[in-house]
Amino acid sequence: MHEAVRLALLGNPTFLVAREEIARAQGLLEQARAQSIPSLGATGLVERLNAARVFDGSVTQPASQLNLTGTLTIPLVNPRAWALWSNAGDNVEVAKGSAYDTRRTIAVATGHAYLAVLAQKHVLDANRRSRDTAHAHLDDAHARFVAGAGSRVDEVRAGQVLAADEALVETSEAAVVAAEEALGVLAGQETALDTEGDPTLSDVPPIEQGLALASERRSDVVAAKERRRYAHAVHRDTWTQLAPSVTGSFEVFYQDPPTSFLPMTGWQAELLLNAPIFDGAYTCGLGKERAALEGQADVALAGVVRQARSDVRATYDALSRARSALARTRESSRLAKEALDLTTRAYRAGASTNIEVIDAEQTSRDAEIAAEVAADTERQAALDALAAVALFP
Repeated sequence: MHEAVRLALLGNPTFLVAREEIARAQGLLEQARAQSIPSLGATGLVERLNAARVFDGSVTQPASQLNLTGTLTIPLVNPRAWALWSNAGDNVEVAKGSAYDTRRTIAVATGHAYLAVLAQKHVLDANRRSRDTAHAHLDDAHARFVAGAGSRVDEVRAGQVLAADEALVETSEAAVVAAEEALGVLAGQETALDTEGDPTLSDVPPIEQGLALASERRSDVVAAKERRRYAHAVHRDTWTQLAPSVTGSFEVFYQDPPTSFLPMTGWQAELLLNAPIFDGAYTCGLGKERAALEGQADVALAGVVRQARSDVRATYDALSRARSALARTRESSRLAKEALDLTTRAYRAGASTNIEVIDAEQTSRDAEIAAEVAADTERQAALDALAAVALFP
């Protein structure tokens, strides 16, 4: 099962999309960071006029000229860009949290699919054993009929039961194939996946410890906490919308040929102060919007934690009842097999009828299938309990 989960986390399209969302968030982080680090640029100009421009006997613009300029721009003080940089970093963590929660969802679904294949195989085995028993009974009924100790009706009844059991085997084999195909799709494979043996699941911790683990470590809780932290940071940084900024620039140039207004080489430096004074109450409205989003994130987190704790209580109760039901159905299956054995012996000794044997066979088959279904329910409940307390995957 763990290998199937590993394949799902490598090839499931939903999880791959979530991983790409992390890469996208990291790209947005780099874009936001670019506004806070120096930039360097260069321009070149080649110009040709029909004739030089002359004013008062001096050439103000030659007929042919080349101008090369290099500019270094340094954001010295830019609180708004710094806030965007910080918020973009928080958004990366939000994307990671969402991806981890998607990972958990895919892993749990794959685990359930694996257990479903296993359960269908166990039901198939039970139906095959029932078919083999019915076949043996048919052989016995035929032998008794040939020897004159039984009737044709007994043989026909045994044949009817065998045919019904063979049909159940075919149905169970089809169910196994369908379950294996579903597992292969979840794991992102082009073919069906088979199962190899019953999985070993971790022990479920006491409910007090489980509640604590779910409230702190579950991926959906962690993702909700990251979204709340991001919403709080964005709201906190709203003031930067009206914060002044200072930008420095340094420029060097080369002019050939020089003109009256521009030497051949030179440089210039400048500081630019940008101070927003009034933005039409845009920042006020933005702050209200972000405050509402932060409030929504708080409510969402409380709801996720509440749901996580509820999941723990519900899955623990379901697991307890599933284990109790499994013990009872296994005992029922054991007694049904014993009854079948006793009825078969009595039939061979002439102390019971063919109908009693057929009824005992059907009861034994149904009890064995019920035990396999109960075992699957117990495994599924254990997987849900482990997922609820963040111990699977």
